[in-house]
Amino acid sequence: MKTNEQTLSLFENYLAQIQYPEEPQQLYNPIIYSMSGGGKRLRPVLLLLCCEAFGGNLTEALPAAAAVEIFHNFTLLHDDIMDNSAVRRGKPSVYAKWGGNVAILSGDAMMIDSFSRLSALPQEKLPRIMEIFTRMALQVCEGQQYDMDFERMERVSVVEYMRMIELKTSALLAGSAMIGAVMGGASADDCQKIYRYALELGLAFQLQDDLLDSYGDEELGKPIGGDILEGKKSCLMLNALSRADEADRVLLRTLPFDETLPAEERIARVKAIYDKYDVPHLINQQISTRFDRALAILDTLSIESERVEHLKVFARSLMKRKK
Repeated sequence: MKTNEQTLSLFENYLAQIQYPEEPQQLYNPIIYSMSGGGKRLRPVLLLLCCEAFGGNLTEALPAAAAVEIFHNFTLLHDDIMDNSAVRRGKPSVYAKWGGNVAILSGDAMMIDSFSRLSALPQEKLPRIMEIFTRMALQVCEGQQYDMDFERMERVSVVEYMRMIELKTSALLAGSAMIGAVMGGASADDCQKIYRYALELGLAFQLQDDLLDSYGDEELGKPIGGDILEGKKSCLMLNALSRADEADRVLLRTLPFDETLPAEERIARVKAIYDKYDVPHLINQQISTRFDRALAILDTLSIESERVEHLKVFARSLMKRKK
């Protein structure tokens, strides 16, 4: 079996060979720009790892891997429009560089392209994969809508937030893993287990990302406290609101928007309330629970343990854990 690094290299080589038409430039240049912008390639790599774990042909699975990566990047183009984001992966977003109309249309073309890539898959597996891909795509849209809804809702529960990130973030990772398992010839039971493994892993990853936004390091590539200053209903904010007394709840709702205070002070004072109610520890516990659950699911698969090891390595690498 290939290592995770070899799998990534295989996919990058395949992706580099994809050619888009030269005209119209305003449609295709943003796509090329977006797809060459780096990124972790988490979803296509996991798809290929799952395929190989069940004895599948990686060459046959590469179009599916490309489909999920192109679809993922399409969602980023549209996310940047909705969030008015000028930067993506350390450089100008397509929205900032070409404008909203171009980002919409190029994103639409990427979404169409992602579905067209699936036509290269073995015909006997295509109906099932199309079903998974379509459901996954719709779930991402549902999650994005809930995320936008939360911006205007005065109260959002932790349960509602977890459902939102399950749809917006985890569903794409889980769907990719399940497509890989189908390509590998996994049983229906193992496909469901692979889906749950990736779903739990995706939830752990998003919770960790929320935590790092307030408690991470500037070297991660984004300023610390961005979620706080935006007044975002993150898992930290919602858990703090559910535990705080009334006076602290008022501060949590007003401090992020108090422009009479420097940004650094607003961040520090909100984090002080988080610390008061032990929110970082609580989130870390949730991350560990999800991560451990994901690894435990892998041990129930009906394949040899050595074939599962690469999936465990992927999980540890994603969460930057040694065990």
